[in-house]
Amino acid sequence: MAEIKRQYVNYLFLKLDPAWRRLPATEQEEGKKEFTAAVESFGSNCLVVPYSTVGIRAEVDIMLWRISYDLETLQEMMVKIYASGLGKYLNTVYSYLAMTKRSVYVDKHSHPGQESKRLTVVPGEAKYLFIYPFVKTREWYLLTKAARQGMMSEHIEIGHKYPTVKINTGYSFGLDDAEFVVAFESDFPSDFLDLVMELREAEASRYTLLDTPIFTCVRKSLKDTLEDLGG
Repeated sequence: MAEIKRQYVNYLFLKLDPAWRRLPATEQEEGKKEFTAAVESFGSNCLVVPYSTVGIRAEVDIMLWRISYDLETLQEMMVKIYASGLGKYLNTVYSYLAMTKRSVYVDKHSHPGQESKRLTVVPGEAKYLFIYPFVKTREWYLLTKAARQGMMSEHIEIGHKYPTVKINTGYSFGLDDAEFVVAFESDFPSDFLDLVMELREAEASRYTLLDTPIFTCVRKSLKDTLEDLGG
């Protein structure tokens, strides 16, 4: 049987040096063209979905959701980005790395397009993306599988009450500081807020060690994302 390949998923957060805004307009435009060319040159090996965080989160301006089958592609793209005229004025503030993996808790919960049974990330067209790293307590992993399944079944059922919110779960064990990186797609921030509030009341929340920082990102074309930087 052929091996099923798993994907690397990266959430790259970049911050602009304000000095860039004081450059001549022609130099800014050239820098944005070089940045765009650097990203688009990897189009056959890496899916990139751009988001703007300008005016929403103080320490970041751009988020690139990058999906690839190898780590080297992610590195090589970053090298080209840094070499661009705009890249020289960008700092990487956060970069979360994860992989796709089938969830062990979904066997009794099935619905069309269920993300936890997929090894391929398929971003939708939602306007907003909400991202955060996630870590469970060590006590969670010492519970029996049956105890964890019971709590996760409750967790999953709550999620099903909010069909306008799509979850993408990445697994970071041994790859990054977090254990998971979760990204929720939705056109309705209020629905995501209500979902998170309700999940706080679920039994599994007792075993959450870390679920911050949280980022609210607005999906835009790469051109419009770069235009948001001002100049």
